[in-house]
Amino acid sequence: MTDKINRVVLAYSGGLDTSVILKWLQQTYQCEVVTFTADLGQGEELEPARRKAEMAGVKPEHIFIDDLKEEFVRDFVFPMMRANALYEGLYLLGTSIARPLIAKRQIEIAKMVGADAVSHGATGKGNDQVRFELGYYALNPDIKVIAPWREWDLTSRTRLIEFAEQHQIPVAKDKRGEAPFSTDANLLHTSSEGKVLEDPWDEVPDYVYSRTVNPEDAPDAPETITIDFERGDGVALNGESMSPATLLAALNELGRKHGIGRLDLVENRFVGMKSRGMYETPGGTIYHLAHRGIEQITLDRGAAHLKDELAPRYAELIYNGFWFAPEREMLQAAIDHSQEKVTGTVRLKLYKGNVIVTGRKSPYTLYSEKVVTFEDDQGAYDQRDAAGFIKLNALRLRLLGRRGG
Repeated sequence: MTDKINRVVLAYSGGLDTSVILKWLQQTYQCEVVTFTADLGQGEELEPARRKAEMAGVKPEHIFIDDLKEEFVRDFVFPMMRANALYEGLYLLGTSIARPLIAKRQIEIAKMVGADAVSHGATGKGNDQVRFELGYYALNPDIKVIAPWREWDLTSRTRLIEFAEQHQIPVAKDKRGEAPFSTDANLLHTSSEGKVLEDPWDEVPDYVYSRTVNPEDAPDAPETITIDFERGDGVALNGESMSPATLLAALNELGRKHGIGRLDLVENRFVGMKSRGMYETPGGTIYHLAHRGIEQITLDRGAAHLKDELAPRYAELIYNGFWFAPEREMLQAAIDHSQEKVTGTVRLKLYKGNVIVTGRKSPYTLYSEKVVTFEDDQGAYDQRDAAGFIKLNALRLRLLGRRGG
């Protein structure tokens, strides 16, 4: 070891990996460990993490279990949804968008308790190590980062379990066999990857899905809902006002029931390899399509098309871990400006894995029935104007044609 570490803040779930990391940090660095467990709506009981940390010798005042659900949706998910961000055209970034919030809170706790280092349980092969550490360094350029998976020799599940048993760390029965796949969950999504999912030709087994019913088994009758938006953010479901996290949770339940939001994706990781993952984003899928629905009548064509050009770049920044970078903040400012009149109501039909927009209305609509009508428009649009418009746009094509291409 080069630098002496006195106190480290560990992103701690209480599972096998982070329990081993906790003990390994205490032994290897001879330091005090502070645990931080974020409640991002992953649907797990978090109090066992407190008991496990206490058993490992962590002081009660150094065990942090924080409910971050509202902050997560309000300050991270909703701003991302304003951009209609999809990584590689499909992925709603459920894991990616959670990492900057965890990093932010870890750095805050490090400052509170006087820690000189932070640690995470991400492996050296994935994207999460990049996301966590870019967040740490953006918020505290001088923080020390300990990434055990890049340092230790516990390179297999068997070695992890052996270490756990040597140090009286409880190992759940389901951890003793070879894990069929790994998962990560929060209020926005659940991701699954590895093991049974590694061959991209093999269909995802039914048992991998945890938050959506099979669309084939979903109700045979469609369900119609409405979502109200104000300045680009959802504020009500079926006319009932809701906080951001409450709204997303309610949409999750609707999506679960109707088998909405499953995605089987082979994606390009930032670290260079391709990986295959299965994502379930039930409420986020409904919300994303509803947001596009309200934008259809409230955004000007130029603004809408520019947003669609910016969205892939914005999504890539989040996927790669650059939430706190100035270019993401610049894009966010432009996106947020575009949302000033994105207010109104969208009606949607949910049916067997599908989300169908069936209506939208807004006090700021740019849609004019008077102009677009196939009936007599009473002079609102002079069709003769189109001739000059077409001729000017055709001029360069005609010149090219006369030249011979």
